[in-house]
Amino acid sequence: MAIFKGSGVAIVTPFKPDGEVNYDEFARQIDFQVNNGTDAIIVCGTTGESACLSEEEHTRVIDFCIKHVNHRVPVVAGTGSNCTDTAVYLSQEAEKAGADGLLVVTPYYNKATQKGLIDHFTIVANSVHIPIILYSVKSRTGLNINPETAAQLVKNVPNIVGIKEASGDIAQVARIMALTDGNIDLYSGNDNEVVPIMSLGGIGVISVAANVAPSYMHNLCLNYLNGDVAEARRMQLKLIDLVDALFCEVNPIPVKHAMNIMGMNAGPMRRPLSPMEPENIERLKASMRAFGLIQ
Repeated sequence: MAIFKGSGVAIVTPFKPDGEVNYDEFARQIDFQVNNGTDAIIVCGTTGESACLSEEEHTRVIDFCIKHVNHRVPVVAGTGSNCTDTAVYLSQEAEKAGADGLLVVTPYYNKATQKGLIDHFTIVANSVHIPIILYSVKSRTGLNINPETAAQLVKNVPNIVGIKEASGDIAQVARIMALTDGNIDLYSGNDNEVVPIMSLGGIGVISVAANVAPSYMHNLCLNYLNGDVAEARRMQLKLIDLVDALFCEVNPIPVKHAMNIMGMNAGPMRRPLSPMEPENIERLKASMRAFGLIQ
């Protein structure tokens, strides 16, 4: 059984002006997501600035999220690292905290071979008992999870059950589904590809846009899952300009700015992420206004 179907939010980590994690605001954002139909919370992913959290902060943010969600929806913890031992540690801590599943990104910077990826993901998976979603995002990590690698892992490691596909390569997604006979929980890692990926057998999205439009992303997925492909397609096409604006600078810079514009105190980014350029803020506001998020 899948960890979740539908829209899982890749939730931001809100910071105070002094850079500390703002747990009061984090609790409000979690409630906002749950109350507006989000099907799962994905904590400490790319959008959550996990690469800029210390290991202590990383485990504490995951623990806080799990406790505050309190079983209302599944919580998937991002526990990937460029170091296998660190990924094992974070994964084990998330399991102890009660995570429903793990999102484990491709090791970055080291650029392992595909054999190295198989070893890495197998070691991490064997260190825990909860299900794992692989996260393939070459644009951020410099390394692709090849379809053959994904298929081998899903077939041979019982608790590797899914993949978040953010390669942007629909042909690669199709090959993954062909090599696994569809026996993999496939999630879109890009908000502008939800319907195309669901048409290949995907069961949802791990979404950045859901931070500001949770009900919309939930309903887009629900419509597709319920067979209303035409409405899901209409919603996907309406989303294009907003998604383009949310990615006009590196994620999560625009989405945090969007949340702050909406009065949701996401706070600043951690360095090396920098404040958004003024012309891009205006572009973002125009897209949000056209989408109906602000007046």
